[in-house]
Amino acid sequence: MMQKMGDSTYYSCQKCGTSLDLNSANLYPPDFYFEAGNKGTLSFHSINESKFQKKEESKLMPFFETRNYWGLERKRTKLLCNECGATIGYIYNDGPPLDNGAGVYFSGPSQVTPRHTRYRMKIKALK
Repeated sequence: MMQKMGDSTYYSCQKCGTSLDLNSANLYPPDFYFEAGNKGTLSFHSINESKFQKKEESKLMPFFETRNYWGLERKRTKLLCNECGATIGYIYNDGPPLDNGAGVYFSGPSQVTPRHTRYRMKIKALK
């Protein structure tokens, strides 16, 4: 169940109703660079990881890594509800750069550049 407390909203698992301790105060802004193509999701910069099970995934397929660069292998971690095992979202290491470097071949930030963690949650998995 989505619960409003002051200016923050807290989210629960849609399937079993368990509180996930996801606080809207920890959301990335909706106009952040990676949010443009992420319809149906919310991206958090921090979560209570103890509320989730983690499962590593790796996909070999082209994907858009930066505005001028495509990657070939996408690594991510699936986040599952601790109580019912429903897929809630994913962990990506494609948040803002940890430093202001030029990136690989000066083409902007990429997965090779150290980046902040982004927790991308499916809106349909939350309530």
